[in-house]
Amino acid sequence: MKLVILDRDGVVNFDSDQYIKSPEEWRPIPGSVEAIARLTQAGYRVVVATNQSGLGRGLFDMATLTAIHDKMHRTVAQAGGRIDAIFYCPHAADSTCPCRKPNPGMLVAIGERFNTPLEGVPAVGDSLRDLQAAVAVKARPILVLTGKGEQTRAGGVLPVGTEVHADLAAVVRALGA
Repeated sequence: MKLVILDRDGVVNFDSDQYIKSPEEWRPIPGSVEAIARLTQAGYRVVVATNQSGLGRGLFDMATLTAIHDKMHRTVAQAGGRIDAIFYCPHAADSTCPCRKPNPGMLVAIGERFNTPLEGVPAVGDSLRDLQAAVAVKARPILVLTGKGEQTRAGGVLPVGTEVHADLAAVVRALGA
């Protein structure tokens, strides 16, 4: 099975320091929706793994998160793509839960759900914690320079073997999809 794991905010859609708190605030990064469609059409299972601490902080509720994700699913479907699953951690940044990236719990759960080892699976993110979670499960860490990606690269402490691409569309081209 061909699988790819994507972070949400900063990879698929524009991020906000104020959090994405409504479907209206969810806006795709140009080219990202079409990139997901190309992955789907190339036979990839596309899974989103996203920290959503705004839920734990009370900035939005579960119904709102569901509405945001419904908008993302519809937008991707309209472009001919599919997101097979969305995994999220609702806990705040000060939490020690095993699912909040950089901890690998969400990615471990993805491997279990899809009954596949994650070694070498492309895991695309815009932050160091995305890359650290990928490395922890032996996935292929890929940094995009959208979202917080430029800041992450400028930090200079990328895990060994991290690939760097301008955006999700460039990642998809590099994957041959």
